[in-house]
Amino acid sequence: MSEAMLRYEKLAAELEGMMADGALRHGDRLPSVRRLSVERRLSVSTVVQALRQLEDRGLVEARPQSGYFVRRPGPARAEPAQRSTPEMAVPVDVSQRLVRVLQAGCKPLVAPLAAALPAAELLPLAALQRLYASVARRHPKLLEGGSHINMDEPALVRQLVLRSLAWGGPLAGDEIIITNSCTEALGLCLRAVTKPGDTVAVESPAYYLMLQLLETLGLKALEIPTDPRVGLSVEALELATRHGGIAACLLVPNASNPLGCVMPDEKKRQLAALTAARGVPVIEDDIYGDLHFSPRRPWPIKAFDTSGNIMLCSSFSKSLTPALRIGFVAAGRYRSAIALQKTITSGATNPITQHVLAEYLESSAFERHLRTLRRSYERQVDSMQAAVSRYFPAATRMSQPQGGYVLWVELPEEFDTTALYERAIGENIAYVPGELFSPSGMYRNCLRLNCGNPHSPEIDDAVRRLGAVIACRSQSGARPN
Repeated sequence: MSEAMLRYEKLAAELEGMMADGALRHGDRLPSVRRLSVERRLSVSTVVQALRQLEDRGLVEARPQSGYFVRRPGPARAEPAQRSTPEMAVPVDVSQRLVRVLQAGCKPLVAPLAAALPAAELLPLAALQRLYASVARRHPKLLEGGSHINMDEPALVRQLVLRSLAWGGPLAGDEIIITNSCTEALGLCLRAVTKPGDTVAVESPAYYLMLQLLETLGLKALEIPTDPRVGLSVEALELATRHGGIAACLLVPNASNPLGCVMPDEKKRQLAALTAARGVPVIEDDIYGDLHFSPRRPWPIKAFDTSGNIMLCSSFSKSLTPALRIGFVAAGRYRSAIALQKTITSGATNPITQHVLAEYLESSAFERHLRTLRRSYERQVDSMQAAVSRYFPAATRMSQPQGGYVLWVELPEEFDTTALYERAIGENIAYVPGELFSPSGMYRNCLRLNCGNPHSPEIDDAVRRLGAVIACRSQSGARPN
């Protein structure tokens, strides 16, 4: 370990000790970087390293133009328990109910706690608008035509390959296909490796949009038990695939939606080896990988793929803006089959947007934006957890997300969040009932909250009013049959 590393780690440890002793309390402003540099006879870069280490550990937060402040420690919270899941695959039927829930949540004056969308003020919209104008001016021929054969702009593919160095890569450029979204990428992968009536293994709870895809493609879902801290049970998947019958796995191993858990590297390695040995393709959604709360980006399962069996899908809708409609898949050995599906269904993705995204990724602005965005999402999740702790029943359990910006809430067993939903909407409060995350209808006492907006007084009041709706139901008796 270098002397410089020892210095910044020593400073970080001393500041942490002052917080533990109460010399520095929640909300206190730390001495400025310049002051610490002068008083401790350290370089500015060493001080900044120490503060960033404390920031990565959630002990301090940077406020623009103000400096570093001590963060509020989160209260101890019980996490939801891993549940047993049905042993048989079932057809999926969630779309109509889900559409009604999401439409109701988008109405004016309804608190935005349902759809997992980021707040516009957190996104670099002005920078992207300038790039659109610049790219259109410098590359006028991009509007002259399209192709169902040459679909991927080399500039964007190159940037994705470069970024994949942080994902345990690099990815191979010739396996990347640019898509219109992560959703399209997932759908293309499913079409390439399954047929109607097949069974697909999913996490439980599973992201409802994945369940919608299975429903529209006529596929059945097999729920695999998933731990709120370490993700899908590889042991349960091993049992499920022992005698065949599983056509594919559809997973979100990094900051899963809705639990927010991150699968450890060793479990990812085991899963990659197991599915390759048994010939079960894995479709991996890594859309939240860049939005981790840990010091280092978690690697995808794809990083442990040695046979081309993993299809890695992602997009920039959660980190830049959903309006870009740009995603991609690193397709492994299924590249030809997925490219054919892309050609048939939608052809090339907008070339101007591909160039805009490539130029933004090439600049240093994207990494700066990500660092700020991760801090914002983590603070917003913390604030939502604190609000739920204040306003919901005492026995409520919550996930402890390791990335992303959704919170999974488990109420006592007597509650039915689907039955509560109409009353909540009547109070202009939206959420997603837990049973929509399960093809078999589990998790009726659970709900998911969107934490994509800064925790304003209006958001806090919405959580308070939702807690009042729940409390009123508790006083009125048991869950109806």
